[in-house]
Amino acid sequence: MCGIIGISSNKPVSASIISSLKKLEYRGYDSAGIATLFEGEIKEVKSEGRVDSLEQNFDLKNLKGNIGIGHVRWATHGVPNSVNAHPHSSHNVSVVHNGIIENSTILKKYLTTKGHVFKSQTDTEVIVHLITENLKTDEIEKAITKTLKQLHGSFALGIVFKDIPDLIIGARRGSPLAVGYGPNENYLGSDSYALKSMTNKITYLDDGEFCIIKKDQVLFFNEDGKKINKKILELSSNEASYEKGDFKHFMAKEIEEQPTTVKTGIKEYVDKTNSEINIYNFPWKISEINSITLIGCGTAYHSCLMAKYWFEELTQLDVSIDIASEFRYRKNRFKKDSLYIFVSQSGETADTFAALDLCNKNNMKTCAVVNVIESSIARDANFVLPIHCGPEIGVASTKAFLGQILILYILALKLGSLRNEINKENYREKIKDLQKLPSLIEKSLIIDNDIQAISSTFNEAKGSMFLGRGLSYPIALEGALKLKELSYVHAEGYPAGEMKHGPLALIEDGMPVVVLAPRDSYYKKTISNMQEVIARGAKVLLITNKSKDEIVSENIWETIEVENTNDDLLPFLLTIPLQKLAYYSALKKGYDIDKPRNLAKSVTVE
Repeated sequence: MCGIIGISSNKPVSASIISSLKKLEYRGYDSAGIATLFEGEIKEVKSEGRVDSLEQNFDLKNLKGNIGIGHVRWATHGVPNSVNAHPHSSHNVSVVHNGIIENSTILKKYLTTKGHVFKSQTDTEVIVHLITENLKTDEIEKAITKTLKQLHGSFALGIVFKDIPDLIIGARRGSPLAVGYGPNENYLGSDSYALKSMTNKITYLDDGEFCIIKKDQVLFFNEDGKKINKKILELSSNEASYEKGDFKHFMAKEIEEQPTTVKTGIKEYVDKTNSEINIYNFPWKISEINSITLIGCGTAYHSCLMAKYWFEELTQLDVSIDIASEFRYRKNRFKKDSLYIFVSQSGETADTFAALDLCNKNNMKTCAVVNVIESSIARDANFVLPIHCGPEIGVASTKAFLGQILILYILALKLGSLRNEINKENYREKIKDLQKLPSLIEKSLIIDNDIQAISSTFNEAKGSMFLGRGLSYPIALEGALKLKELSYVHAEGYPAGEMKHGPLALIEDGMPVVVLAPRDSYYKKTISNMQEVIARGAKVLLITNKSKDEIVSENIWETIEVENTNDDLLPFLLTIPLQKLAYYSALKKGYDIDKPRNLAKSVTVE
């Protein structure tokens, strides 16, 4: 989950490295560091905390050198402090690392017997000393090849050498890594977002590969150290200029961008004139698919759960969902007639990528629903459905969630039509309703005053619950997750009908409980469940849709009503108040909303 950057240039690089580290900070912000090479010396500066702290620790003008590497850390091995911060260096090698070295303890014991002295608690430092040891007997390319084969686990590496002043080594296994090209300089980075301000020409390393980067040349090698050729991709530069604007936080901006996110997604996939969904270049015959497995982590898993309800309603396909980190370790019964759908905002989620790789190795049909079309998951899947929501910088996903469920709903609707499991009239009506959705989301966003007043109660409570049934249940899970991520308040989502099977014991006087009860087929049942928690002293925040009918319950603490639409689309609208509740709860506490503690945007480690 760490972020790395490397630059080889004909001019000083420290300022550019710092600028790139700020863009990479969403990948980790426990510590930051930079190392440059100048006149045969590696100069290293590291700091606990954010890149701003690092920047205050030294004068960029005094950190000279036309070649350098930088790092932002999400801690795995070793506490977050300046000693454990990257880069890690020996007398002649400096390394930045994203990933986990699983055999670091064994390697450390071996290297200690060779006289190497370790300063940190990190697994990364073994890489430094292992390279140093191998360079005693081997030339650089052979030493790197040998080192990489000795490492078990995942890594993206940036390496500079005191005695080789004109190059950076990049290497990848499991963790993403990209090379960028510029005039009289070249770059190494964890992702394209960090590089787009400098270049739109990028090559992605595949597993097992490494590269040698000089200011005027880039060479690529396979895991056996043999030279290979790689394609250069030209990327759009939209993300380079993505800023907060007048918003206090990226998350606030991203919540408000959701009407645009949905509008863009509909425009990409729906023919307005003909009321038809277009999914081009679908590589399989519909008759070849009889079941679907949806796989994701965190918010993406909630998207999968949401989609399961839609696929079951709109098609007769067998549908299952799975958490990626569990799926990859089970003895799966792969089915040739199944479509495996992998959902990830970044497209770099380590567990999801590993699950995709497992399916590919078993020759399964694989589809990626991602935001970053240049990502590892997008590149390795048989078919890609981009969500087109633009950059999402806030660690707690908002617009990407709506983008994911939108595309999954569109896919379910299309498959239902192609399989003749939904009649044409109903199909057309649902598409018409879909086209109205952006304006309904926009109207549902105007609830700030109500939510701000309510949020204090959630901050003061020991914990809270989020309840829903049917299509509202995945939204309850997502609402609880957002509150946990941002406000550090214990919150749990439950199917409302399950309360009496244990969770009801947790209800005590004054506990805030969010009940999602749109006026759908579950409404009366959910209201009954709500009465059960009210009877035990809960303060209920009811979120429902507008109606002329009175709510059939008394003693409700607060009610928020979203706009009306068909039952399938109500989850989009119900999500908005929950996102805002989490946002304003964290805002009142003064927390760092875009960078919540212990989390990172792109989860590239297990």
